[in-house]
Amino acid sequence: MATLTTKTTDKIRAVGRRKTAVARVRLNLGKGGITVNGKAFKDYFSTELMQQAVLSPLVVLGKEKDYDVSVKVVGGGVVGQAYAVRHGIARALIIWNEEFRPVLKAEGFLTRDARSKERKKYGLHKARRAHQWRKR
Repeated sequence: MATLTTKTTDKIRAVGRRKTAVARVRLNLGKGGITVNGKAFKDYFSTELMQQAVLSPLVVLGKEKDYDVSVKVVGGGVVGQAYAVRHGIARALIIWNEEFRPVLKAEGFLTRDARSKERKKYGLHKARRAHQWRKR
């Protein structure tokens, strides 16, 4: 189900996506460190909301101190990247232990949010916004 899934002795890889952001996640046994593009995740994701989004799959399972997570994320904006990382961590956890699936699925962490910006059409101001109609 998850793309880029290779199970070695203690390393798991998975991919998470949101809008145009793609997060490649590596999960190892460890002490709870999370790095994103070579930085601590609290330095990379500055707001509390994004930090909670990244940690949420681990917090729901009560495993925030059990795994080290290394992430390479590209594309999109910062919020889209945070939710891509969340998606990738959840998919990696399922590869690690299939028993985590019902809990993560109930929280909605496994659903790939496919919403993205609709393209602009010619003759319109934006994707759907037309010119204002004038009577005179």
